[in-house]
Amino acid sequence: MPALQSAWIYYLNHPAFVLNALALFYALSGAWLVFATQYRSRRASFAVSVANHADVAPAQELDPATQRINRLFYAVASVCLGLALILSLISTQV
Repeated sequence: MPALQSAWIYYLNHPAFVLNALALFYALSGAWLVFATQYRSRRASFAVSVANHADVAPAQELDPATQRINRLFYAVASVCLGLALILSLISTQV
C-alpha cells in the first residue's frame, strides 16, 4: 500500500491525533521563530553596546531593514501560534 494511502487511512481513523500533531508542529515553528528573533535582537544590541564602549562613533540601535525583518518574523510567528491554537481547539471538537 502506498504511503499516502496509509497516511490517509490513519487520518480517517484518528483525526484528533493528526490535528494535534499538526498543531504541535505549528507551535514549535512559531516558538522557534520568536526565540531566534529575540536572540538576533539581543546579539545586535550587545554588538552596539560593545561598539559604544570602545569609543567608536555611536551607531543606531537597529537599522530599518533589520527592524522590518524582525517585524516580519514576529508576524509569521504569531500566525503560526494562532494557527496552532485554532487547530488544537478544533481537535477537541473532533
